[in-house]
Amino acid sequence: MRDAHPTAGPPAGPTDDTSAETAAADATASADATADPAAGIDMAAAERIGGHIDASPTPFHAVEHAVGLLTAAGGRLAATAVEAASAGLWYEASAGSLTAWCVGQRHGPRSGFRIAAAHTDSPNLRVKPRPDRGRGSCGQIGVEVYGSALVNSWLDRDLGVAGRLAVRDGAGGAAARLVRIDGPWLRIPQLAIHLDRGIDEHGLRLNRQLHLSPIWTLDPGAEAFLSAVAAEAGVAAADVVGHDLMLFDPAPSRLVGPGGDMLSASRIDNLVSCFAAVEALIDAAAADEPGSAVPMVCLFDHEEVGSVSATGAASPRLANVLERLSAGFGASADDGAAARAASLVLSADGAHATHPNYPDRHEPEHLVALNGGPVLKVNANQRYATDALTGAAFRLACERVGAPVQLFVNRSDLACGSTIGPVTAGRLGIGVVDAGCPQLAMHSIRELAGRRDVAWFRAAVAEFLRG
Repeated sequence: MRDAHPTAGPPAGPTDDTSAETAAADATASADATADPAAGIDMAAAERIGGHIDASPTPFHAVEHAVGLLTAAGGRLAATAVEAASAGLWYEASAGSLTAWCVGQRHGPRSGFRIAAAHTDSPNLRVKPRPDRGRGSCGQIGVEVYGSALVNSWLDRDLGVAGRLAVRDGAGGAAARLVRIDGPWLRIPQLAIHLDRGIDEHGLRLNRQLHLSPIWTLDPGAEAFLSAVAAEAGVAAADVVGHDLMLFDPAPSRLVGPGGDMLSASRIDNLVSCFAAVEALIDAAAADEPGSAVPMVCLFDHEEVGSVSATGAASPRLANVLERLSAGFGASADDGAAARAASLVLSADGAHATHPNYPDRHEPEHLVALNGGPVLKVNANQRYATDALTGAAFRLACERVGAPVQLFVNRSDLACGSTIGPVTAGRLGIGVVDAGCPQLAMHSIRELAGRRDVAWFRAAVAEFLRG
C-alpha cells in the first residue's frame, strides 16, 4: 500500500433540515486529519490492517493470521483452566473462530471482562461439493452464494480460490490443510450489452444458479477442479475427502484518493474490526497492567448467515471460555455474578456511511461521514444491542483518545440489518454496545472506508478494552 497524507476537512455531516442533496454532500466531508500524538492515534493503522486483510482471504486464514500476531506477542494456547486464568496473553482457536484474552496480576474471581467481539466471515461465493460443470470449451465450477452478497460486484473480476481441504492423515482420519491460490484462476464474464439491450431499462438480472458459474479453464481435457486445487496444496487428489473453498478478490488493499484518505479493500466488513481488536489486545498485553477488567477478543464465524453454528456467536464458545476463566480464578457463583455485572461487550462491526448518490436511503438526522469517526449503532427493536449506558461506555472511550463519534439509526421505513450484538447479549446476559467503522459498498467484493476512521476505531477499541 502506498504512503499517503490525508488532508483536513470539517468534522462530520449535518443534522439539520438541509436538502437531501446538500446533506449528502456534507455527509461525505472529511474529518480533521491532524492526529494529536498525545491521544495515541496511530494513523498508519489503515495501511497495516489492510495488510492483515490481504493475508486473510477466508475466515480460516483470518484466524491463522491472528494467531500468528498473538504468538509473536507472546500469546500461548490455553490448555487448562489454570493456565487460562494465569497471568499472560492466552488464546483458543478453532476453524474460523478465535478467543483471546490477557490476564493481569490483579485480576481475580470478581474481575469483569471487557470483550471486543467481531466476525471473520464476509459474503462471497463458495464452491459446491461437486463443482465441475461447463458448456463447450469452457470449464466452469458451481458456486453457492454465501450471505447477502452484492453478486453483481463479482462479475468481470480476476478471482482466486482459498479455504481448507480435509486431507487423509494416515491414521484413518482427516486433518485440515489451508490452501490459497491467488491465481487469478477464475472469472465470471458479464453478458455483452449487445445481447441484453434492455439492461438500461430493467437493470441487471442475475439468476444465481445459471449466471454465476466462473470459468476456470478453456482446456476440455483439463483435470477436475478439485484435483487442480489439491495439486496446488501439495496433496494427492485421492487424499482429499472434503473441502470448504471460497472465491476471493486477490487484488491487494490500497489507499485511494488524491490524499490517500480512503481504504479500498475486500472484506472490510468485518476484518477491520477483527484486526483492530486483535491489535488492541496485544497493546493491552504489552502494558504493565491490562486494565481493571480482563480484556478479551472473540472472533466468530458465520455472522453473515445468522451465527447459528459451532463457531458462530450463537454457540456456547464465549460462554465456555468465561466459565473456564472463572473456574481458574476459583470463583464462586456470587463471584461469577459480580464479574458478569462488571462486564461489557463491544460488538464491533461495519456501519453504513451516508451514500452520496442515495441520500434518500438514510435517516436525515443521523448522517454518517467517511472519516467522520467511529459510529454508534442504535435500533429500538434490538437489531443492535446498544442502550444508553453501553453506548456511553464506548462514547467515553472515544473521548479519551480524541476520536469523534457518529450515530447511525436506520430509516424507519427500511428494514434494519443486525450483528452479533443481540445474540451475544442474549446468550451471556452481559451489556453490549454495537459500534464500528463507517463504510460504503457494504457486502460488495470491494468495499470502501475512511483511513482516519480505521485509526480512530483501532484506538477506541484499545481504550475500551482498558475499561
